[in-house]
Amino acid sequence: MALAIGHFERIAEEVVERTSDLLSAPVTLIDDRGIVVASSDGSMVGRFVELPRVPDGDAPSDEQASRDGTLAVPITFSNRAGRVLVGRPATGEPISPRLTSVLVELVINQTMVVDRLPSKLELKNKLIHDLLHGSIELEATALREAQILGMDLNAPRVVILIDASDYILAPGRDGQASSEARVHQRAQLVIGTVVDFFHLPNDTICAYIGDGEVAVLKASNLRNLQNWTTADADPTPINPTWANLPALKRASNALLTHILNTTKASISLGIGRHHPGIAGLASSYQDARAALSLGLRFHGQNKVHCLDSLGIAGFIGVADEHTKIDVAAFLLGPLDHEPDLLETLDAFFAFDCSPSEAARALQIHRNTLAYRLDKIASLTGLDPRRFDDAVQIRLALLLRGFRAAPEESTEREEAQPEA
Repeated sequence: MALAIGHFERIAEEVVERTSDLLSAPVTLIDDRGIVVASSDGSMVGRFVELPRVPDGDAPSDEQASRDGTLAVPITFSNRAGRVLVGRPATGEPISPRLTSVLVELVINQTMVVDRLPSKLELKNKLIHDLLHGSIELEATALREAQILGMDLNAPRVVILIDASDYILAPGRDGQASSEARVHQRAQLVIGTVVDFFHLPNDTICAYIGDGEVAVLKASNLRNLQNWTTADADPTPINPTWANLPALKRASNALLTHILNTTKASISLGIGRHHPGIAGLASSYQDARAALSLGLRFHGQNKVHCLDSLGIAGFIGVADEHTKIDVAAFLLGPLDHEPDLLETLDAFFAFDCSPSEAARALQIHRNTLAYRLDKIASLTGLDPRRFDDAVQIRLALLLRGFRAAPEESTEREEAQPEA
Protein backbone atom coordinates (compact mmCIF):
# COMPACT_ATOMS: atom_id res chain seq x y z
CA MET A 1 0.00 0.00 0.00
CA ALA A 2 1.41 3.39 -1.01
CA LEU A 3 2.26 5.69 1.88
CA ALA A 4 0.60 9.07 2.02
CA ILE A 5 2.49 12.16 0.93
CA GLY A 6 4.34 13.66 3.90
CA HIS A 7 4.62 10.36 5.81
CA PHE A 8 8.44 10.56 5.99
CA GLU A 9 8.29 14.15 7.20
CA ARG A 10 5.64 13.34 9.82
CA ILE A 11 7.65 10.45 11.26
CA ALA A 12 10.81 12.56 11.13
CA GLU A 13 9.21 15.23 13.33
CA GLU A 14 8.18 12.64 15.91
CA VAL A 15 11.64 11.05 15.92
CA VAL A 16 13.40 14.38 16.40
CA GLU A 17 11.06 15.48 19.20
CA ARG A 18 11.34 12.23 21.17
CA THR A 19 15.09 11.75 20.66
CA SER A 20 15.83 15.33 21.66
CA ASP A 21 13.69 14.93 24.78
CA LEU A 22 15.32 11.62 25.81
CA LEU A 23 18.91 12.77 25.28
CA SER A 24 18.44 16.43 26.26
CA ALA A 25 20.43 17.28 23.14
CA PRO A 26 19.86 19.17 19.87
CA VAL A 27 18.66 16.75 17.15
CA THR A 28 18.32 17.24 13.40
CA LEU A 29 17.11 14.77 10.78
CA ILE A 30 18.32 15.16 7.19
CA ASP A 31 17.38 13.24 4.07
CA ASP A 32 19.79 11.57 1.66
CA ARG A 33 20.40 14.92 -0.07
CA GLY A 34 21.47 16.63 3.14
CA ILE A 35 18.26 18.68 3.43
CA VAL A 36 16.93 19.20 6.95
CA VAL A 37 13.52 17.54 7.21
CA ALA A 38 12.98 18.10 10.94
CA SER A 39 14.99 19.71 13.71
CA SER A 40 14.75 20.73 17.36
CA ASP A 41 15.83 24.11 15.96
CA GLY A 42 12.87 25.01 13.76
CA SER A 43 14.87 27.57 11.78
CA MET A 44 17.01 24.75 10.34
CA VAL A 45 14.18 23.01 8.44
CA GLY A 46 14.72 23.16 4.70
CA ARG A 47 18.39 24.04 4.90
CA PHE A 48 21.28 22.03 3.47
CA VAL A 49 23.66 20.46 5.99
CA GLU A 50 27.07 19.15 4.98
CA LEU A 51 28.32 16.30 7.14
CA PRO A 52 31.79 16.68 8.74
CA ARG A 53 34.45 15.48 6.32
CA VAL A 54 36.44 12.40 7.23
CA PRO A 55 40.26 12.97 7.20
CA ASP A 56 42.10 11.34 4.28
CA GLY A 57 43.12 7.78 4.96
CA ASP A 58 40.50 7.18 7.64
CA ALA A 59 37.58 4.86 7.19
CA PRO A 60 34.32 6.77 6.55
CA SER A 61 32.57 5.52 9.67
CA ASP A 62 29.78 7.38 11.48
CA GLU A 63 31.90 7.55 14.62
CA GLN A 64 34.69 9.36 12.76
CA ALA A 65 32.21 11.66 11.11
CA SER A 66 31.25 12.90 14.57
CA ARG A 67 34.60 14.21 15.79
CA ASP A 68 33.17 17.74 16.13
CA GLY A 69 30.79 16.40 18.74
CA THR A 70 27.87 15.65 16.43
CA LEU A 71 26.83 12.01 16.07
CA ALA A 72 25.41 11.00 12.69
CA VAL A 73 23.16 7.93 12.82
CA PRO A 74 22.09 6.48 9.46
CA ILE A 75 18.37 5.67 9.21
CA THR A 76 15.93 4.20 6.69
CA PHE A 77 12.13 4.26 6.87
CA SER A 78 9.19 4.92 4.55
CA ASN A 79 11.46 3.76 1.68
CA ARG A 80 13.72 6.77 2.20
CA ALA A 81 17.19 7.13 3.74
CA GLY A 82 18.67 9.86 5.88
CA ARG A 83 20.63 10.59 9.01
CA VAL A 84 19.84 11.72 12.50
CA LEU A 85 22.38 14.27 13.75
CA VAL A 86 22.68 14.43 17.52
CA GLY A 87 24.61 17.31 19.04
CA ARG A 88 26.26 17.53 22.46
CA PRO A 89 23.84 17.27 25.39
CA ALA A 90 23.16 20.34 27.50
CA THR A 91 25.18 18.69 30.30
CA GLY A 92 28.25 18.64 28.05
CA GLU A 93 28.83 14.94 28.68
CA PRO A 94 29.68 12.82 25.61
CA ILE A 95 27.14 10.29 24.36
CA SER A 96 28.01 6.75 23.33
CA PRO A 97 27.59 6.46 19.53
CA ARG A 98 26.37 2.87 19.90
CA LEU A 99 23.84 3.81 22.58
CA THR A 100 22.64 6.74 20.47
CA SER A 101 22.24 4.50 17.41
CA VAL A 102 20.20 1.94 19.36
CA LEU A 103 18.04 4.67 20.93
CA VAL A 104 17.30 6.30 17.57
CA GLU A 105 16.34 2.95 16.04
CA LEU A 106 14.06 2.20 19.00
CA VAL A 107 12.35 5.60 18.72
CA ILE A 108 11.80 5.13 14.97
CA ASN A 109 10.30 1.65 15.44
CA GLN A 110 7.95 2.82 18.19
CA THR A 111 6.90 5.89 16.21
CA MET A 112 6.19 3.76 13.12
CA VAL A 113 4.03 1.36 15.15
CA VAL A 114 2.00 4.21 16.67
CA ASP A 115 1.64 5.87 13.26
CA ARG A 116 0.14 2.69 11.82
CA LEU A 117 -2.62 2.71 14.45
CA PRO A 118 -5.84 4.25 13.12
CA SER A 119 -6.59 7.76 14.31
CA LYS A 120 -9.94 8.78 15.79
CA LEU A 121 -10.78 10.50 12.50
CA GLU A 122 -10.06 7.32 10.55
CA LEU A 123 -12.12 5.23 12.97
CA LYS A 124 -15.04 7.67 12.73
CA ASN A 125 -14.91 7.74 8.92
CA LYS A 126 -14.79 3.93 8.79
CA LEU A 127 -17.76 3.62 11.14
CA ILE A 128 -19.82 6.05 9.07
CA HIS A 129 -18.75 4.28 5.86
CA ASP A 130 -19.85 0.92 7.31
CA LEU A 131 -23.15 2.39 8.52
CA LEU A 132 -23.95 3.90 5.12
CA HIS A 133 -23.15 0.67 3.31
CA GLY A 134 -24.93 -1.63 5.77
CA SER A 135 -21.74 -3.43 6.77
CA ILE A 136 -22.46 -3.53 10.50
CA GLU A 137 -24.49 -6.56 11.54
CA LEU A 138 -24.94 -5.94 15.27
CA GLU A 139 -26.67 -2.72 16.25
CA ALA A 140 -25.26 -2.90 19.78
CA THR A 141 -21.73 -2.97 18.36
CA ALA A 142 -22.39 0.12 16.25
CA LEU A 143 -23.91 2.00 19.19
CA ARG A 144 -20.94 1.13 21.40
CA GLU A 145 -18.37 2.20 18.79
CA ALA A 146 -20.29 5.40 18.10
CA GLN A 147 -20.45 6.23 21.81
CA ILE A 148 -16.67 5.77 22.14
CA LEU A 149 -16.19 8.18 19.22
CA GLY A 150 -18.57 10.74 20.71
CA MET A 151 -21.41 10.05 18.27
CA ASP A 152 -25.03 9.75 19.46
CA LEU A 153 -26.89 7.34 17.20
CA ASN A 154 -29.91 6.96 19.47
CA ALA A 155 -31.60 10.03 18.00
CA PRO A 156 -33.45 9.48 14.69
CA ARG A 157 -31.17 10.54 11.85
CA VAL A 158 -31.28 11.00 8.09
CA VAL A 159 -28.42 11.23 5.64
CA ILE A 160 -27.66 14.50 3.89
CA LEU A 161 -25.26 13.88 1.02
CA ILE A 162 -23.24 16.89 -0.10
CA ASP A 163 -21.70 16.90 -3.57
CA ALA A 164 -18.84 19.40 -3.27
CA SER A 165 -16.65 17.83 -5.96
CA ASP A 166 -16.31 21.12 -7.88
CA TYR A 167 -14.67 22.58 -4.79
CA ILE A 168 -12.90 19.64 -3.09
CA LEU A 169 -11.45 18.12 -6.28
CA ALA A 170 -10.78 21.40 -8.13
CA PRO A 171 -7.35 21.33 -9.84
CA GLY A 172 -4.57 23.61 -8.62
CA ARG A 173 -3.47 26.77 -10.35
CA ASP A 174 -1.07 24.72 -12.47
CA GLY A 175 -3.98 22.69 -13.81
CA GLN A 176 -2.77 19.53 -12.10
CA ALA A 177 -5.04 17.31 -10.00
CA SER A 178 -5.30 18.31 -6.36
CA SER A 179 -2.87 16.69 -3.94
CA GLU A 180 -4.15 14.40 -1.23
CA ALA A 181 -3.36 17.04 1.40
CA ARG A 182 -5.31 19.73 -0.49
CA VAL A 183 -8.33 17.44 -0.98
CA HIS A 184 -8.32 16.61 2.74
CA GLN A 185 -8.04 20.28 3.66
CA ARG A 186 -10.96 21.31 1.44
CA ALA A 187 -13.11 18.41 2.62
CA GLN A 188 -12.49 19.47 6.21
CA LEU A 189 -13.48 23.04 5.33
CA VAL A 190 -16.85 21.78 4.01
CA ILE A 191 -17.30 19.66 7.13
CA GLY A 192 -16.37 22.64 9.30
CA THR A 193 -18.99 24.71 7.49
CA VAL A 194 -21.65 22.10 8.32
CA VAL A 195 -20.54 22.01 11.96
CA ASP A 196 -20.65 25.81 12.13
CA PHE A 197 -24.09 26.01 10.50
CA PHE A 198 -25.78 23.48 12.77
CA HIS A 199 -23.84 24.69 15.84
CA LEU A 200 -22.53 21.18 16.47
CA PRO A 201 -20.05 20.47 19.30
CA ASN A 202 -17.76 18.56 16.90
CA ASP A 203 -17.63 16.94 13.47
CA THR A 204 -18.35 13.37 14.58
CA ILE A 205 -21.52 13.03 12.48
CA CYS A 206 -19.79 14.15 9.28
CA ALA A 207 -17.40 12.20 7.06
CA TYR A 208 -15.64 12.70 3.75
CA ILE A 209 -16.55 9.58 1.74
CA GLY A 210 -14.49 10.29 -1.37
CA ASP A 211 -15.20 11.59 -4.88
CA GLY A 212 -15.79 15.08 -3.48
CA GLU A 213 -18.76 14.01 -1.33
CA VAL A 214 -19.46 14.60 2.35
CA ALA A 215 -22.06 12.60 4.29
CA VAL A 216 -23.89 14.15 7.25
CA LEU A 217 -25.92 12.05 9.70
CA LYS A 218 -28.43 14.76 10.63
CA ALA A 219 -30.70 14.38 13.65
CA SER A 220 -34.20 14.67 12.21
CA ASN A 221 -36.47 15.01 15.24
CA LEU A 222 -38.38 18.22 15.93
CA ARG A 223 -36.04 19.27 18.74
CA ASN A 224 -33.07 19.31 16.35
CA LEU A 225 -35.06 21.00 13.57
CA GLN A 226 -36.94 23.56 15.66
CA ASN A 227 -35.28 26.51 13.89
CA TRP A 228 -36.83 25.36 10.61
CA THR A 229 -40.19 24.07 11.87
CA THR A 230 -43.29 26.17 11.18
CA ALA A 231 -46.24 26.57 13.54
CA ASP A 232 -48.51 24.55 11.25
CA ALA A 233 -46.15 21.53 11.07
CA ASP A 234 -48.04 18.23 10.99
CA PRO A 235 -47.14 16.29 14.18
CA THR A 236 -48.54 13.05 12.75
CA PRO A 237 -47.12 12.44 9.25
CA ILE A 238 -48.83 9.93 7.02
CA ASN A 239 -45.65 7.86 6.82
CA PRO A 240 -42.99 8.11 9.57
CA THR A 241 -40.20 7.87 6.98
CA TRP A 242 -41.24 11.31 5.70
CA ALA A 243 -41.44 12.86 9.18
CA ASN A 244 -40.35 16.52 9.44
CA LEU A 245 -39.39 16.58 5.75
CA PRO A 246 -40.47 20.23 5.18
CA ALA A 247 -38.30 21.39 8.10
CA LEU A 248 -35.43 19.21 6.88
CA LYS A 249 -35.72 20.75 3.41
CA ARG A 250 -35.68 24.28 4.81
CA ALA A 251 -32.62 23.44 6.91
CA SER A 252 -30.87 21.87 3.91
CA ASN A 253 -31.59 24.84 1.67
CA ALA A 254 -30.18 27.20 4.30
CA LEU A 255 -27.13 24.92 4.67
CA LEU A 256 -26.64 24.90 0.90
CA THR A 257 -26.63 28.72 0.82
CA HIS A 258 -24.10 28.77 3.68
CA ILE A 259 -21.74 26.34 1.88
CA LEU A 260 -22.12 28.19 -1.45
CA ASN A 261 -21.15 31.46 0.22
CA THR A 262 -18.14 29.79 1.84
CA THR A 263 -16.75 27.83 -1.10
CA LYS A 264 -17.87 29.98 -4.06
CA ALA A 265 -18.25 26.72 -6.01
CA SER A 266 -21.11 24.59 -7.33
CA ILE A 267 -22.62 22.51 -4.51
CA SER A 268 -25.62 20.17 -4.48
CA LEU A 269 -27.39 18.28 -1.68
CA GLY A 270 -29.38 15.06 -1.59
CA ILE A 271 -31.71 14.31 1.35
CA GLY A 272 -32.59 10.82 2.52
CA ARG A 273 -35.64 9.80 4.51
CA HIS A 274 -35.63 8.57 8.09
CA HIS A 275 -35.62 4.79 8.39
CA PRO A 276 -35.77 3.22 11.87
CA GLY A 277 -32.78 1.61 13.56
CA ILE A 278 -29.07 1.73 12.88
CA ALA A 279 -29.59 -0.28 9.68
CA GLY A 280 -31.94 2.47 8.51
CA LEU A 281 -28.99 4.79 7.89
CA ALA A 282 -27.99 2.65 4.90
CA SER A 283 -31.52 3.02 3.47
CA SER A 284 -31.44 6.77 4.09
CA TYR A 285 -28.09 6.93 2.30
CA GLN A 286 -29.57 5.10 -0.70
CA ASP A 287 -32.43 7.62 -0.76
CA ALA A 288 -30.00 10.54 -0.65
CA ARG A 289 -27.77 8.93 -3.29
CA ALA A 290 -30.70 8.38 -5.68
CA ALA A 291 -32.10 11.88 -5.07
CA LEU A 292 -28.71 13.52 -5.64
CA SER A 293 -27.85 11.50 -8.74
CA LEU A 294 -31.21 11.98 -10.45
CA GLY A 295 -31.57 15.56 -9.23
CA LEU A 296 -28.22 16.57 -10.71
CA ARG A 297 -29.08 14.90 -14.01
CA PHE A 298 -32.55 16.38 -14.45
CA HIS A 299 -32.61 19.55 -12.34
CA GLY A 300 -29.01 20.74 -12.19
CA GLN A 301 -26.54 21.94 -9.57
CA ASN A 302 -26.83 24.27 -6.59
CA LYS A 303 -30.11 22.72 -5.47
CA VAL A 304 -31.42 20.50 -2.70
CA HIS A 305 -32.78 17.25 -4.13
CA CYS A 306 -35.21 14.86 -2.45
CA LEU A 307 -37.15 11.84 -3.71
CA ASP A 308 -40.50 13.61 -3.54
CA SER A 309 -39.30 16.57 -5.63
CA LEU A 310 -37.70 14.69 -8.52
CA GLY A 311 -40.86 14.80 -10.58
CA ILE A 312 -41.31 12.19 -13.30
CA ALA A 313 -37.60 11.32 -13.03
CA GLY A 314 -38.25 9.90 -9.57
CA PHE A 315 -40.64 7.28 -10.91
CA ILE A 316 -38.47 6.44 -13.91
CA GLY A 317 -34.97 6.64 -12.43
CA VAL A 318 -35.43 5.06 -8.99
CA ALA A 319 -34.81 1.34 -9.31
CA ASP A 320 -36.29 0.14 -6.01
CA GLU A 321 -39.99 -0.68 -6.41
CA HIS A 322 -40.84 -0.16 -2.74
CA THR A 323 -39.25 3.29 -2.78
CA LYS A 324 -41.33 4.32 -5.79
CA ILE A 325 -44.49 3.04 -4.10
CA ASP A 326 -43.59 5.00 -0.95
CA VAL A 327 -43.06 8.17 -3.00
CA ALA A 328 -46.44 7.65 -4.70
CA ALA A 329 -48.17 7.15 -1.35
CA PHE A 330 -46.49 10.27 0.04
CA LEU A 331 -47.48 12.45 -2.92
CA LEU A 332 -51.12 11.31 -2.77
CA GLY A 333 -51.28 11.05 1.03
CA PRO A 334 -53.17 14.35 1.43
CA LEU A 335 -56.00 12.82 -0.61
CA ASP A 336 -56.39 9.66 1.48
CA HIS A 337 -59.47 11.07 3.21
CA GLU A 338 -60.83 12.86 0.14
CA PRO A 339 -62.67 10.14 -1.85
CA ASP A 340 -64.46 12.70 -4.01
CA LEU A 341 -61.11 14.14 -5.12
CA LEU A 342 -59.71 10.68 -5.95
CA GLU A 343 -62.89 9.95 -7.93
CA THR A 344 -62.43 13.25 -9.74
CA LEU A 345 -58.88 12.33 -10.73
CA ASP A 346 -59.97 8.94 -12.04
CA ALA A 347 -62.62 10.56 -14.23
CA PHE A 348 -60.31 13.39 -15.33
CA PHE A 349 -57.68 10.93 -16.58
CA ALA A 350 -60.22 8.48 -17.97
CA PHE A 351 -61.45 11.23 -20.32
CA ASP A 352 -57.95 12.40 -21.41
CA CYS A 353 -57.94 15.40 -19.04
CA SER A 354 -61.00 16.89 -20.69
CA PRO A 355 -62.81 19.09 -18.11
CA SER A 356 -66.16 19.01 -19.90
CA GLU A 357 -66.16 15.22 -20.39
CA ALA A 358 -64.99 14.58 -16.83
CA ALA A 359 -67.63 16.93 -15.39
CA ARG A 360 -70.34 15.20 -17.45
CA ALA A 361 -69.22 11.76 -16.27
CA LEU A 362 -69.18 12.89 -12.65
CA GLN A 363 -72.52 14.68 -13.12
CA ILE A 364 -71.14 17.92 -11.66
CA HIS A 365 -70.84 21.45 -12.97
CA ARG A 366 -67.55 22.45 -14.65
CA ASN A 367 -67.03 25.06 -11.95
CA THR A 368 -67.28 22.30 -9.32
CA LEU A 369 -64.71 20.29 -11.25
CA ALA A 370 -62.42 23.31 -11.40
CA TYR A 371 -62.84 23.80 -7.65
CA ARG A 372 -61.90 20.16 -7.00
CA LEU A 373 -58.84 20.35 -9.26
CA ASP A 374 -57.75 23.52 -7.47
CA LYS A 375 -58.13 21.74 -4.13
CA ILE A 376 -56.04 18.79 -5.37
CA ALA A 377 -53.31 21.20 -6.44
CA SER A 378 -53.47 22.96 -3.08
CA LEU A 379 -53.25 19.74 -1.05
CA THR A 380 -50.60 17.90 -3.07
CA GLY A 381 -48.67 20.70 -4.73
CA LEU A 382 -49.39 19.02 -8.08
CA ASP A 383 -51.85 20.52 -10.58
CA PRO A 384 -53.58 17.86 -12.74
CA ARG A 385 -53.99 20.48 -15.52
CA ARG A 386 -50.20 20.77 -15.97
CA PHE A 387 -48.68 18.01 -18.09
CA ASP A 388 -45.70 17.08 -15.89
CA ASP A 389 -47.81 17.20 -12.73
CA ALA A 390 -50.55 15.17 -14.38
CA VAL A 391 -48.06 12.46 -15.37
CA GLN A 392 -46.74 12.32 -11.79
CA ILE A 393 -50.24 12.02 -10.35
CA ARG A 394 -51.18 9.35 -12.88
CA LEU A 395 -48.08 7.29 -12.14
CA ALA A 396 -48.60 7.76 -8.41
CA LEU A 397 -52.19 6.48 -8.72
CA LEU A 398 -50.99 3.39 -10.56
CA LEU A 399 -48.23 2.66 -8.03
CA ARG A 400 -50.64 3.31 -5.19
CA GLY A 401 -52.80 0.61 -6.66
CA PHE A 402 -49.86 -1.81 -6.69
CA ARG A 403 -49.45 -1.31 -2.95
CA ALA A 404 -53.13 -1.90 -2.27
CA ALA A 405 -53.35 -5.03 -4.43
CA PRO A 406 -51.17 -7.32 -2.25
CA GLU A 407 -53.02 -6.16 0.87
CA GLU A 408 -56.37 -7.01 -0.70
CA SER A 409 -54.99 -10.37 -1.84
CA THR A 410 -53.82 -11.14 1.71
CA GLU A 411 -57.21 -10.23 3.12
CA ARG A 412 -58.93 -12.60 0.66
CA GLU A 413 -56.55 -15.42 1.57
CA GLU A 414 -57.19 -14.91 5.29
CA ALA A 415 -60.94 -15.00 4.66
CA GLN A 416 -60.71 -18.45 2.98
CA PRO A 417 -61.70 -21.37 5.27
CA GLU A 418 -58.93 -23.77 6.17
CA ALA A 419 -58.79 -26.92 4.03
